[in-house]
Amino acid sequence: MNESIHIVCPHCHTTNRVRTDQLHAAPDCGHCKKALFDGHPAQLDDASFEKHLTRTQIPLLVDFWAPWCGPCKMMAPAYEQAATQLEPQFRVAKVNTEAVPNLGARFQIRSIPTLVLFVNGRELVRRPGALGANDIVRWAKSNT
Repeated sequence: MNESIHIVCPHCHTTNRVRTDQLHAAPDCGHCKKALFDGHPAQLDDASFEKHLTRTQIPLLVDFWAPWCGPCKMMAPAYEQAATQLEPQFRVAKVNTEAVPNLGARFQIRSIPTLVLFVNGRELVRRPGALGANDIVRWAKSNT
């Protein structure tokens, strides 16, 4: 029997039901028809963050960053590369703490970049500081 899980679209933020055996088959959003996993981190604001946090039934890996942050800029390409390796087992996302400061405050982000791994709507673990792609993948997988 194939189990279905909910995956929130990174483009239109509609919740989709996807069979677990179809996750690797490049499923599309039923609403906007774009890929549910495109190998790029989803850019989240308040509302979309909440949807991904509470409705997506796979681990949510979030990079809390800011545009003025040198280490954040250095890590950005590695995080992009990690997204291609982590999807579809993870929803990979970014939160700009300058554009969405209340999320940084809500999760008490004290330094950036900070990676936070959420499972079932709750923070599981976090790691401050820039990492390379392989280290991001290894860290995320070792903590789920």
